[in-house]
Amino acid sequence: MENQQDLLDHFDELDEQIGELVDNARSGADLSETLRQGQSLVAQTLSQYAIAHGKPMPATGDLLEIFKGFVKGDPSLNTVRDNVRELVYYQNCLDTGREDALPVKPAMMVAHTTRHIYFYLRSRVEQESKLD
Repeated sequence: MENQQDLLDHFDELDEQIGELVDNARSGADLSETLRQGQSLVAQTLSQYAIAHGKPMPATGDLLEIFKGFVKGDPSLNTVRDNVRELVYYQNCLDTGREDALPVKPAMMVAHTTRHIYFYLRSRVEQESKLD
């Protein structure tokens, strides 16, 4: 596994980007752009955590495929499965013209879901570093 501090530094960078995502969502940014950014940040978060733990990750932009690589070999990581699926559901709603099936403030939900996944993995990294 890569140095814990290096991984925490990567996560600090992601935290700044997620902060921008939240600010954009609050200011009424376009949902499709907010969702694209949120999915990208989640993919980066999952990938960086997995790669730091020696897992090979698929070379794809498909969030569900990235999740499969991320969780492989550690079922406890399934904790964020429903959060990842939520982002995919929002994308499916947009792709099929079913905006009526989205929550009241979908851009904020994207931002909150992205931050939730980040916080969960950040706390795991911090706990793991205390165990070393």
